[in-house]
Amino acid sequence: MAKKAINYKESITELEEIIKEMEENQMEIDDLAAKAKRATELIKFCKEKLYGTENEVNKILEDLNKETNA
Repeated sequence: MAKKAINYKESITELEEIIKEMEENQMEIDDLAAKAKRATELIKFCKEKLYGTENEVNKILEDLNKETNA
């Protein structure tokens, strides 16, 4: 079965849940490595999404600036 595409908000929510479990010592030791790996994947996804969005917004602003100054 294919994985459902996850968005930024869902990623942050899942990451917060993992962190909460770790902080409250609710995580089984057997799950720790898998959860740490998942947290790393989520952080990477979120960073890429943020940088991509920032670049897209900057491009839009540059294009707007060019149109305004033309």
